[in-house]
Amino acid sequence: MDKALRHFNDMTTRITQFGRLAALGGALLLAACSASRKAAPPPPATQAPADTLLAGLLRQHPADFDSVLRNAATWGVQVLYTRIDRDAANRPRLSHHSYALNPDRYFYPASTVKLPVAALALQRLQELKGTGADRNSTLITEAATPRQTAVYNDPSSPDGRPTVAQYIRKILLVSDNDAYNRLYEFLGQEYINRELQRRGYDSVQIVHRLNIFLPEAENRAANPVRLLDSSGRLLHRKPLERSGMVYHVRHDSAGTGFYRGDSLVRAPFDFSKKNRLPLRDLHSILISLILPEAVPERQRFRISEDDRAFLLDYISRWPRESDYPAYDSSYKDTYSKLLLYGGEAPAIDGVRVYNKEGDAYGFLIDAAYIVDKAQGIEFFLSAVISCNPDGIYNDDRYAYRVGFRFLQRLGEVLLEHERARPRERKADLGGLPR
Repeated sequence: MDKALRHFNDMTTRITQFGRLAALGGALLLAACSASRKAAPPPPATQAPADTLLAGLLRQHPADFDSVLRNAATWGVQVLYTRIDRDAANRPRLSHHSYALNPDRYFYPASTVKLPVAALALQRLQELKGTGADRNSTLITEAATPRQTAVYNDPSSPDGRPTVAQYIRKILLVSDNDAYNRLYEFLGQEYINRELQRRGYDSVQIVHRLNIFLPEAENRAANPVRLLDSSGRLLHRKPLERSGMVYHVRHDSAGTGFYRGDSLVRAPFDFSKKNRLPLRDLHSILISLILPEAVPERQRFRISEDDRAFLLDYISRWPRESDYPAYDSSYKDTYSKLLLYGGEAPAIDGVRVYNKEGDAYGFLIDAAYIVDKAQGIEFFLSAVISCNPDGIYNDDRYAYRVGFRFLQRLGEVLLEHERARPRERKADLGGLPR
């Protein structure tokens, strides 16, 4: 078993005497922290299978995987697969497998950071429940610095009001960047990172907006916001906030060169001030939202069951299944589904994917819970591949086509494996939306 998987499994725990396993504790590397504090000791470790399953499956399909895996250092592939078995009471038992898992190898997480931010926005509203605020309250975003922008309406919503619910819909349906930025501003950088640390995700840093290049000081500044009820009555006001968090110094870099304007700089590209979300933490966050009962209580997001059902509904929807926002045919059903579909393959009848993907700087990432309700099949699969074989960043010459195909076939192979493997009983998945 490789060192990274051993560490990963050391963070899991047995929840009950019936064998319910807790999944995926937080990472302990390169932390973002505001102050050093002593974390609670991890619960007793569970045993995980020998880490040979994924490698064996990939070797069975040389035409699909060999060209990438023979150059593993170039393509930076990492894979996590969690098998789920249910007991007689339908309680999940998790076992984890990895391929080339390496939390020390940086990849840019792109839009995958939107998943924990969406969950934390729902959590923040739960904390404000006493004010009457909820996900459908009007969220007015003000501007308090020259680089900030305000939002007073949202034409994509049924009544034109901007809300946390509508921003989450757009994030989960088509990975909207502005919607993420508005939730980042609603929460503030300090709240996001402090709450993730409290759940054990010490190596995560979410420190900037997306698709807007701002100085560090501007990303530390969170817009003032107001929450209003449907009649316009003020429920909550947050003034301009400036994060004072002190982060561990990072030395994350990748590649052999990058373009600065029109000039090629022959040096690794520095990612040290950009977002960081290791694969095992992304995988763990998804598990905690899909199967909160399978992780330690301290790792769960404090959201209501209604809000969790809302999140799961939209994380699995095809764009055409949304009226507000409404998306035209340019958004294929599998637009945001990389594992199993490569972002464009036709949907498989009866199969649903609850996922969050990301793509930027040549990195493709996806974390998915893949379900076939009729056959009682469910599993988690997360993967990253770096589609930048020449090692040059900012040249817009990324081999995304190779990465899309790799992730599609990876999902197909694991679905085939799950359909073929013996299991004592089918999972009862009737409680899932969609």
